[in-house]
Amino acid sequence: MIKKIAINVFYNLGIILSIIGMVWAYNNAKYLVLPLFLVTGAFFIYLKIQLAKEVRASLKNRK
Repeated sequence: MIKKIAINVFYNLGIILSIIGMVWAYNNAKYLVLPLFLVTGAFFIYLKIQLAKEVRASLKNRK
């Protein structure tokens, strides 16, 4: 369970850094970099949802 918590923290940091990168790219008119941060943030959100489903299923099987 500690491993999943650490992975969740990593995903949260990835999402936060992607948001910061999107804001930076928009403010500095780096419009070609903006989709990179957008796709990276979406990927981290997808992984976070998959992790939540996995944790929910493992907790359901424990009972």
